[in-house]
Amino acid sequence: MKNTLTLCLLLLAGILNAQTIQSPSKEISVAFKLTAEGKLSYSVTYKNKQVVNESLLGIALKDIEALDTGFTITNTENKSVNESWKPVLGEQSTIQNKYNQATFSLVQKDTGRKLDIVFKVYDEGVAFRYEFPKQEKLNYFIISDEKTEFNLTGNHKVFWIPGDYDSQEYVYNETKLSEIDNDKLNLNNGIAVKSIGGRYVVQSPLMMKSADNLYLNIFEAAVVNYPVMHLDVNVANYKMKSHLVPNAIGDKAYLQTPVVSPWRTIMVSDDARDIVSSKMILNLNEPSKIDDTSWIKPMKYVGVWWEMHVGISTWDLSGTQDASQKSVGKKPHGATTENTKRYIDFAAKHGFDGVLVEGWNIGWEDWFGNWKEEVFDFTTPYPDFNIQEISDYAKSKNVKMIMHHETSGSVANYERRLDRAYNVMKKYGYPAVKTGYVGKIIPRGEFHDGQAMVNHFNYVPQRAAEYKVMVNSHESSRPTGVSRTWPNYIAAEAARGNEFNGWSVGNPPVHETILPFTRLLGGPMDYTPGVFEIKMSHYDPNKKEQVHTTLAKQLALYITMYSPLQMASDLPQNYEKYSDAFQFIKDVALDWDESKYLEAEPGDYLTIARKAKGTENWFVGAITDENPRNTTISLDFLTPGKKYKATIYQDGKTAHWEKNPINYEIKTIEVTSKSKLKLNLAAGGGTAISIFPAK
Repeated sequence: MKNTLTLCLLLLAGILNAQTIQSPSKEISVAFKLTAEGKLSYSVTYKNKQVVNESLLGIALKDIEALDTGFTITNTENKSVNESWKPVLGEQSTIQNKYNQATFSLVQKDTGRKLDIVFKVYDEGVAFRYEFPKQEKLNYFIISDEKTEFNLTGNHKVFWIPGDYDSQEYVYNETKLSEIDNDKLNLNNGIAVKSIGGRYVVQSPLMMKSADNLYLNIFEAAVVNYPVMHLDVNVANYKMKSHLVPNAIGDKAYLQTPVVSPWRTIMVSDDARDIVSSKMILNLNEPSKIDDTSWIKPMKYVGVWWEMHVGISTWDLSGTQDASQKSVGKKPHGATTENTKRYIDFAAKHGFDGVLVEGWNIGWEDWFGNWKEEVFDFTTPYPDFNIQEISDYAKSKNVKMIMHHETSGSVANYERRLDRAYNVMKKYGYPAVKTGYVGKIIPRGEFHDGQAMVNHFNYVPQRAAEYKVMVNSHESSRPTGVSRTWPNYIAAEAARGNEFNGWSVGNPPVHETILPFTRLLGGPMDYTPGVFEIKMSHYDPNKKEQVHTTLAKQLALYITMYSPLQMASDLPQNYEKYSDAFQFIKDVALDWDESKYLEAEPGDYLTIARKAKGTENWFVGAITDENPRNTTISLDFLTPGKKYKATIYQDGKTAHWEKNPINYEIKTIEVTSKSKLKLNLAAGGGTAISIFPAK
């Protein structure tokens, strides 16, 4: 009888400690409670359906007792927020930030340590984080593990890539949760450095679909002074746990109170458009820390870049990758004064904002694979690149130059030279920099996704802001909405980009239909679309590589792959060859007042309409995977009573991503808000539409 009474009291205590937080729409609910042992747990429902079963929370600390059990709740605070803010650049001019919040203040009975758990519940999902208040019992501490669980309700379909500490440049796998297995992957994929964290470790954001047609996404937001979170998957019972990327000696994070963890996020909806259009990740980041943002502007650019990928020219001066420079290669150096002027002329002629030049600075002869600490100095050009002459020429043509800083993974070297590098940029009028982190990280033993490198990737735009420089990072950890806080962090790669199509197995047609549901949730991506000469055999008859889309889909990507920094990545002569299709790239905007997600299904298709900022001009992009698709879209987003001219760039009747990728048609029609358009997308194809008010 005594044991029964004790059990009842414990269960009653658990019930009393349980609290529910609902989204403003009341469709999403989070139940937070303490177990009988004082462990922290939560669960999530959507429209009364369980989507996350009871899952434990907690933090393991190095050399001291973990913060995962023996807690009591000392205080609970609730509030509702409904506000809006204006991004400097974005998919819409105003973003609503509406949620209900609960903060649970906890104390661990045995240690007296304090911990807060904060939940924010939006209409599209749930976010929570750990907060460590300033306290006598916990000052400096080391996180050895994070015990956050995401226990799912079924064997969902999942779009996943392996939990690689150094790279996200993978094609996605589409399987059941039970079929996740990194050991079964073909890793001959063109990625230079791989550090996979385990057989069943996957990266977030993790996009899923349940058997009853619910869409779920697990991710994180505001990763600051903390490692990236991957996920350990139990393929037998569909339970997942956070997997923090370690540093060189195996620790996860060095912290001092007061401090907070990143937000852990769970998006859920029965409409895929709610996931892909969500601004929850941005909302969870701090507001802009840059007061004067007038210098942060969108840029459309071309560059001395693709010609190296397709083998026409080289990054290094000798063309041999020979550090002695005693031999001379057969291919010319790309970054010459003469060649750069050719790109500047092309940019000026067609109204582009900027020109990127890679391979301009000394060091490319032995830049990769040697763990050499001092490779580049970021200030000294090759003798055939006259930086002053090029700068003057660009200014005379009203074209901005974009700097390239490849670090070859030597972050210590880059940080030592950062101010001198930015001074060179200011001297010669470069408003933006593309950074690169190819190779193993120096300091040796660190990973791209560890705490030290996350701090570096966040530090660079902060430092750049002092020089009024915009940053586009490649090979960085994937963004988690930090572009709200540092809006000069204008774009990042951090996924498998278009470049892989030039020299590897490439990206399958499905790739671009998944990225907006994963990588792009964290911020704009420099995917470098716009390749018109699809097959690499155009440059070398022996080459089998190709872009796995039609030409029309390359145009549509300017809409579906959001970025205020967009490259027309192909060669000038290829655009002149297909000048009618090139017109769309010249016309398409980069900054938007509105974005309408018309159709969405991860791994299948996506259709988006966007209204250019401050205008009545609309642009539509529709893409599909390897399957052809016929659909009809309504133009009811147009202003009623107005007439518009729609120019439609579509796949031709025999277009196919592999068999006939450059088959396209262009037609112009008059439309209104009552119009409906039939779109016929080829296999691996797309449609791009510009809609301007009729004159």
